[in-house]
Amino acid sequence: MARQPDDKSAVKTGSNDSALIRELALLLDETSLTEIEIERAGLRVRVARNVTIAAAMPPSIQAAAAAAPAVAGPAALADMAKHPGVVPSPMVGTAYWASEPGAKPFIEVGAKVSVGQTLLIIEAMKTMNQIPSPRAGTVTQILVEDGQPVEFGEPLVIIE
Repeated sequence: MARQPDDKSAVKTGSNDSALIRELALLLDETSLTEIEIERAGLRVRVARNVTIAAAMPPSIQAAAAAAPAVAGPAALADMAKHPGVVPSPMVGTAYWASEPGAKPFIEVGAKVSVGQTLLIIEAMKTMNQIPSPRAGTVTQILVEDGQPVEFGEPLVIIE
């Protein structure tokens, strides 16, 4: 005789999973949370929304960012992602321009780079990952701030 699962501990599957995700997304909107995670009967679901970093920065950092003309704003990043010379982030992490604080940056706007040359570092899970140049050319724009969190596929640098 087959044992029927208890309704309270049954794992939601298929379309029920998408309904749960929609429910959690609505809860994010209603509560202004940026992330929510639940675990039920072995099913773990995490829903998060993108947060505009500029809104969370202290005014002193915002002023420094405004003074750096080589870094594009969030609206311009969407257009830059389509640029033929864009170098996208291969991972989620924190971008750094130099190997250590106070060190000379790996690249600057106007610098000539060769294939494989380190453009910047992305720290992910306490590991420093060098991001190599996929092509030779001249750096025309650096699209991220030093110490800025980056997403997978986010434009980092434009090389022409």
